[in-house]
Amino acid sequence: MFWKILLTFLISMVPIVELRGAVPIGVGMGVNPFVALAVSIVGNMLPVPFIYFFARKFLTWGKDKKLIGKFCKWVLKKGEKGGKKLTEKAGRSTYVALLLFVGIPVPGTGAWTGTLAASLLDLDFKKSSIAVICGVVLAGIIMLSLSMLGLKALGA
Repeated sequence: MFWKILLTFLISMVPIVELRGAVPIGVGMGVNPFVALAVSIVGNMLPVPFIYFFARKFLTWGKDKKLIGKFCKWVLKKGEKGGKKLTEKAGRSTYVALLLFVGIPVPGTGAWTGTLAASLLDLDFKKSSIAVICGVVLAGIIMLSLSMLGLKALGA
């Protein structure tokens, strides 16, 4: 059982898949649903400080490099453009918008993307982290509910 919990934890740290994939996989492997949720939340949040503090530095450093320059420029441009739209629309509710962005369990809207956006927008780390963790918990509850409904529908 330990390896199933460890696998759930590791999957939750993978970009794009994150908690949205880890919870159903963990539950599907027979991990206690609440253990799968807790382990996925911790695993999904573990990279957040590293993304916040180092992703922008890496992208800025890499934008002039031959092999990764185009990608880094694209990410910076897309992040800044998306960030401006978000702050213009959300105004004072930027952190609520960040929470909802992370909390909607669709690919590309998880903790990795939300934290990168917060970093590119120079949002406050503490407030951003709280918004991201609340969003991760929301997404986790949604994914756990869907996983349990799926198991029930399959008669498991």
